[in-house]
Amino acid sequence: MKYSAELIQTMRDALDAVMASVPADQSVFGLKAAVAECILRAAAHGQTSFDGLVTSASDQLQSIISMLT
Repeated sequence: MKYSAELIQTMRDALDAVMASVPADQSVFGLKAAVAECILRAAAHGQTSFDGLVTSASDQLQSIISMLT
């Protein structure tokens, strides 16, 4: 799937925002990649706003952390 440069930057910004909200003691190996995958999946389903991407990833953050630990 092709994404515009603007959407790619929005996805990067969303990833940075979500990762900044993760407490250091919960930052596990592979977390950033899993969150990025979540953001990509949301974008593939039509979510293109920064807030929407952050919300999509944040809503799944705890289950991602649980899966990786």
